[in-house]
Amino acid sequence: MKNVLIIEDDLLISSLVRFRLKKDGYNVTTAEDGLAGIHAIDNNQLDLIITDVMIPFKNGIEIINHSKKYFPNIPIIVLSSLGEEESTVLEAFNLGASDFIPKPFNPNELAIRVRRLIKN
Repeated sequence: MKNVLIIEDDLLISSLVRFRLKKDGYNVTTAEDGLAGIHAIDNNQLDLIITDVMIPFKNGIEIINHSKKYFPNIPIIVLSSLGEEESTVLEAFNLGASDFIPKPFNPNELAIRVRRLIKN
């Protein structure tokens, strides 16, 4: 079973994504802030990370930095609200993010992107 980490402070979004991915057979871990996210990255065997950009304590860019430093092969999908800085999205890609999905998003589209990244 593949392991996915969701780092998202909006509990509704986190629950929706967790439900959708569990339905597809993934083992899903969630974290509500960047510190909990880094702890989860360091203490779980992950196949994919989904992180919001704007989260408490450590932001999505710091999550990508940490993950790519210690676990360079784990793909990362970045979630971001429309209107957030384009430069932040570009920075995420430059640091090694695999994909970007603007909020609001379709959970089925996210599930397809997850499947594609984990398969590769």
